[in-house]
Amino acid sequence: MSNAIYAALARQTGLMNEMQAVANNLANSSTTGYKSDRAIFAEFMARTGHNLPDVSMGGLAAHAFDLEQGGLRFTGGKFDLAIQGEGYFLVETPRGQMLSRAGAFQLNEESELIDSAGNKVLNAGGSAISIPEDARLISIAGDGTISADGQIVDQVGIVVPNGQLLRETNTMFSASDGYQQAEEPRLIQGALEQSNVEPVLEVARMIEVQRAYEAGQALLEREDQRIAKFISTLRQL
Repeated sequence: MSNAIYAALARQTGLMNEMQAVANNLANSSTTGYKSDRAIFAEFMARTGHNLPDVSMGGLAAHAFDLEQGGLRFTGGKFDLAIQGEGYFLVETPRGQMLSRAGAFQLNEESELIDSAGNKVLNAGGSAISIPEDARLISIAGDGTISADGQIVDQVGIVVPNGQLLRETNTMFSASDGYQQAEEPRLIQGALEQSNVEPVLEVARMIEVQRAYEAGQALLEREDQRIAKFISTLRQL
């Protein structure tokens, strides 16, 4: 296989991964707390020697996500919470504790605060949050303090990671270096943080990637025809 085909295949693979990232962003443009994804590419260089040009090949190196805050949508729901500024909700999942910005919460049968997937939302001490069953008026202050009928019952835990985050699901992140409590959390009750995806820009990216992929496919076809013609010529000698 020629170097041109190797390089083109590496490029096509990277473009396919980029297309998948764009498609996932568009699919989650209305998902609460979703952060847009970006594919990061790297170029590998190799010296050929003999005064010939160096050989380079690009490929997908990693994925990065944009942590910029999304817009707020006011719902009026008493358990709908949005974080203003930095910080993440802490939830207990079957795979361990995760961080999330998706604040569409509700109560389970045990009157514990859970997210849309049924994961328990944790308080500042890392325990499940329980709401009195007979409470009529629930208010949640900007620092996460929960009051039921005027009495403080718990506090929503808002944490910040100590290092880099790793995306586990569309709205869940893990912090391998741990986390700590946010110093000045700011919560808004009755609101949800929307996805930070900009659909118009994502559609433009999709068109650009698609055109680049089609150009790469045309290059592969021309190179295949060139090799086939070369082999045919050799057979006739």
